[in-house]
Amino acid sequence: MKELLEVLAKHLVDDPQSVSVSEREDEDALILELTVAQEDVGKVIGKQGRIAKAIRTFMKSAAGKENKKIVVKIM
Repeated sequence: MKELLEVLAKHLVDDPQSVSVSEREDEDALILELTVAQEDVGKVIGKQGRIAKAIRTFMKSAAGKENKKIVVKIM
């Protein structure tokens, strides 16, 4: 899941080397924290949060196949 989010984010930003994803397990969910360069934050969030919402929906769909709950945080 971590690699999937990383690949997706690298294709959205201008500086793919600055993309990093950290992963941690909570008691009932997998939490992925996406960090990008300051100037690329707007590209990952999108107008009115549409891209961020699409990323979260995509990741939840992918996690559903593994019967996991997933939370994506954009830092």
